[in-house]
Amino acid sequence: MKGNGTMTMIQATNNAIRQQGIEDLNARFIAYLDAKPRTVETYRKALKPFFNFLADNDIRTPQRSDIIAYREMLAETLKPSTVRTYLTTVKLFFRWAVQEGLYPLDPTENVKGPQLTKNHKKKALTANQARAILASIDTTTLQGKRDYAILTLMTGGGLRCIEVARANLEDLETVADSPVLYLQGKGRDERAEYIKLTGPVETAIRGYLKARGRATGPLFASTSNNNRGQRMTTRSISGIVKTRFRAAGFDSDRLTAHSLRHTAATLALLGGATVQETQQFLRHSDINTTMVYAQNLKRAENTSEARISAALFA
Repeated sequence: MKGNGTMTMIQATNNAIRQQGIEDLNARFIAYLDAKPRTVETYRKALKPFFNFLADNDIRTPQRSDIIAYREMLAETLKPSTVRTYLTTVKLFFRWAVQEGLYPLDPTENVKGPQLTKNHKKKALTANQARAILASIDTTTLQGKRDYAILTLMTGGGLRCIEVARANLEDLETVADSPVLYLQGKGRDERAEYIKLTGPVETAIRGYLKARGRATGPLFASTSNNNRGQRMTTRSISGIVKTRFRAAGFDSDRLTAHSLRHTAATLALLGGATVQETQQFLRHSDINTTMVYAQNLKRAENTSEARISAALFA
């Protein structure tokens, strides 16, 4: 049980917080964060439901039980990964509030987020499925040439949408007599890593660029009337991939643009690449991330069910 002095401090702190206003407090917290603009925006959006929860339930002095109740409320409608993001943001907020002297005790301490599976939630394509999707794209138009080049690059190089969106024409270079594309990856400030462009991938990109007829700017550009020639967003790239999946008859919630990265990793391992080679290829900072792909393949190759069935029903 907290002493009267601590409770008085909490009440005084909450009075100060209410006088400042939630918006001002939120702005101060956001200004404190040392993160990329996109991450900051994620935190900003993730805090709003928490403040709404406090207001809706007339909670003036959040306790550990309130944080747990908030977590359970989120779990009723949101994915575990989203709940974890929202809860992490609340934890960061209170850590900052305690550091600033705005709140004496951290009510989020020892409150656990949902346990997430280490298996990939997005499905990889087989080589035949990937070929079918690429073959279904009409490359007689500029848009078709662009989309084919994007999907070929993402599958052949394991690119993320953000890496495709950030790619510029000048990032196409040659290293040791091999055509490469330098990348600015997720969380990176520089283009220090590259992928090798195999013959079919380079041909697809060069064919698109020749049809586009522009020698500078983003590697892939919009073809819409509103922003023709401008850099594409990650959202538009993701939407293009999903549209091409559906057009080829592959429509599943587990098939997204990131599935092409999973496909690249799986095909590399199946083709004999080591986990270390695949880690370097995928630009993973932690080899444990790459190990998930290898573990998934081991599970796929495990025939325990067939052995049991043979013993029971032979």
